[in-house]
Amino acid sequence: MNNHFRNITIKATGAVNLFVQEEIQSLWSGYGSIVRIALEGGSIRSVVAKHVRMPAQNKHPRGWNTDLSHLRKVKSYEVETAWYKNYSTWCNVDCRVPKCLALEAKDNEVFMVMEDLDSSGFDTRLSSVSWYHVEVCLSWLAHFHATFLMQKPEGLWSVGTYWHLETRPDELKVLNDKALKEAAPIIDKKLNEANYQTFVHGDAKLANFCFSADGKKVAAVDFQYVGGGCGMKDVAYFIGSCLNEEDCEKLEDKILDYYFVALRDALKKQGKKVDFDEMENEWRMLYPVAWTDFHRFLKGWSPGHWKINSYSERLAREVLRDM
Repeated sequence: MNNHFRNITIKATGAVNLFVQEEIQSLWSGYGSIVRIALEGGSIRSVVAKHVRMPAQNKHPRGWNTDLSHLRKVKSYEVETAWYKNYSTWCNVDCRVPKCLALEAKDNEVFMVMEDLDSSGFDTRLSSVSWYHVEVCLSWLAHFHATFLMQKPEGLWSVGTYWHLETRPDELKVLNDKALKEAAPIIDKKLNEANYQTFVHGDAKLANFCFSADGKKVAAVDFQYVGGGCGMKDVAYFIGSCLNEEDCEKLEDKILDYYFVALRDALKKQGKKVDFDEMENEWRMLYPVAWTDFHRFLKGWSPGHWKINSYSERLAREVLRDM
């Protein structure tokens, strides 16, 4: 860590000394790293720093090395910076996110100093889930969507999610499913023109949720693709990230029932008045549409991906038939 970023971290935390304890992960396509920093002499024991360096030449693990891919990543870090600067403090304990302690974006670098969620009691990561864990994450999503319902995503993606059609022309071009390819703009329009819009996390996979040891609480990270949209995009993507196709189908009604009970309670808790029945009816009908939207991206991006399964294909066929 250079002296400039070192001084930023010390000033933000009140520490007298620091050292990099470990690299948590390198960023996608070599765009930097996320590290845990141990602190000495202050009240905070550790923080997490995300250092983004825009490379001149990027290497994508699946071969998507294009100017558009690079610009999308650059935009994503600008969005994440805006998110932590302007919106992260809107989130309360019901949709917990890490506190941002310092942030600098200059030239081709971004440096963020954030709360270490491990030290705050969210030190558990899961690769598989029980129904209880699904409930905890659905509740987080419901409170997040309630918090930003009908807000304008200024400074964020106008349409959230990393698979948004407008930002993925390369993947659409190589999509071999002709019917899905032709319907893609209609699917996109249907989601974008929903009457009820909120902010979507945009990458709400299981790996981006940090649990407490007892599994009763959860916090979310990685806000590069947060932006406007129908909340069903997050719900469908999250479920697809942690359940197999049999459970996705078997639990579909239970998933949606639980989410909408949580969403109703979250809106009531926040004192927001909407025609909830109308909203629920609209979003329930858009759940398979949101699922099919991600399925469209996946079939163009990685045709052999494990998430392309019979449940996704059936939902897509039903959505295309209804259109």
